[in-house]
Amino acid sequence: MSHYHLRRAAALSRLGINEMTMGVVGAAVLLFGAVLWSAQGPNVEKTDFSLTYVGAKIVRDGMGSRLYDIDLQKQVRDATFHHPNPLFFEHPPFEAALLSPLATMSFRKAYLVWGLLNASVWLVLMLFLRSYLPSPGEDLGYVALWLLFAPLGVALFQGQSSLILLALYAASFVLLTRSHELAAGMVLGFGLFKFQFILPFALIFLFRKRWRYVTGVACSAVCLAVLSVATTGWQGILLYVRFLLAIGRNPQNLSYGSAVDMPTIHGFLYGVLGQIVNPTALSIIAAGLSLFVLVWIAQQWQKRGSAANSMYAAAIAASLVTGSHMFTHDFSPLVLALFIALAGIHAIPNRTWRGVMICILTVFWFPPIYFTLVGTHLLYLMCPILFLFMVSLVLGARTGLKTAVREQAISR
Repeated sequence: MSHYHLRRAAALSRLGINEMTMGVVGAAVLLFGAVLWSAQGPNVEKTDFSLTYVGAKIVRDGMGSRLYDIDLQKQVRDATFHHPNPLFFEHPPFEAALLSPLATMSFRKAYLVWGLLNASVWLVLMLFLRSYLPSPGEDLGYVALWLLFAPLGVALFQGQSSLILLALYAASFVLLTRSHELAAGMVLGFGLFKFQFILPFALIFLFRKRWRYVTGVACSAVCLAVLSVATTGWQGILLYVRFLLAIGRNPQNLSYGSAVDMPTIHGFLYGVLGQIVNPTALSIIAAGLSLFVLVWIAQQWQKRGSAANSMYAAAIAASLVTGSHMFTHDFSPLVLALFIALAGIHAIPNRTWRGVMICILTVFWFPPIYFTLVGTHLLYLMCPILFLFMVSLVLGARTGLKTAVREQAISR
C-alpha cells in the first residue's frame, strides 16, 4: 500500500470511519428505506402490526375489559382496514397497554414509527454485541450475516415485537457474562409479551436452581401482571385465558395460526401425527417432550458451566423449540445463538459434529428456505433442524470441555 493510502486510512480511522461504521451506515440506509417503502405499500394492512394496532386501539378507546372479545376485535378491525388480516390479537394485555399511544396516530403513521424503532434496535444490537460476538472476524461479513438472517427482516416488515425480544435475550446474555444474574432475569422477564418462549427459558434456570435469575424474572412478571389487570380487569384476564385455551384446542384454525406453520415440538407432532392423534393427546405428548428437553438442557448446563456461552445458545434454541406458538419472525432471538455457535466452531475437535454445525448454520442463514417452507405450509420441518442445532451445541460444549481438561492435564 502506498504512503498516500496509508495516510488516508489513518485519517479515516481518526474520523471513526472503518468497515464496521460503513457496514452499519449501509445497513441503516437499507433498513430505514425498507420501513419507509413498506409503510407506503399496498399490503401494509396485511401485516401482523394490524393486529397489534387493533389491540392498542381497543385499550386506547377505554374498552380494555373486552380486549379479547372476538366480536369486538372483528368490529374494530373491519372498521379500521379495507383488507383486514384474518388473525386476532392474542398477546398479553400489558403489550396493548404499552403500545396504546401508537393508536392515537393513523395506522400507517403508527406502522412507520414502530418500524423505525425496530430498525434502530436492529442496528444498535449489531454495534452493541460486536465485542461479544467475535466471529466472523471481518466487520462487513458480520454485518452481512445480520442482514441475511431472514426472520429479522420478516419481523421488521410484519411489525412484530420479535426484535425487541432479541434485544432482551441479548441484554440478559451480556448481564450474565458480567455475573449480574438478578438484573439478567429482570431484563428477560420483560419479554413476557412472548411468554411461550420466556417461560421455558426461565424453567431452565429454575431447574438449575439459579434462584437470583428466577427471582428477577418473577419480579418483572409481577409488574407486568399488575399492568395487565389494570388494563383489562379480572374479567378481561379470564377472557384471555379462555382465548388461549381456544387457540390450543384448534391447532388447524388459520385465524389462530395453524400448527403446521410452527417449527416447535407441538407443531412438528401436529404436522406428522395430526391426522391420526387428537389435539388433546398431541398437546400432552408435546408438553412431556418439551419438559424433558428443558430438564436435559438444565442438567447439561450444570455439568458444563465453563461453556456458559454455548449453553446459553442451546437454551435459546430449547426455549424456541418448546414454545407453544411460533412463526418465522419468532426465530429472531436465534441469531444470537447462531453467532455464538459460529464463534465456537473452531473449538469443536470432532470433525463430524463440526461439519454438522456448519450445515445447520448454513440452513438457518439461507433465506429461501424459510420462504419456501412458509409458502408450502411445511415450516414445522424446521423443528428437527432447530432440535439438532440445540443438541450440537451441547455436544460441542461437552467435547470442548474434554479437550480443555486434557490440555490442562498435559500442561501440568
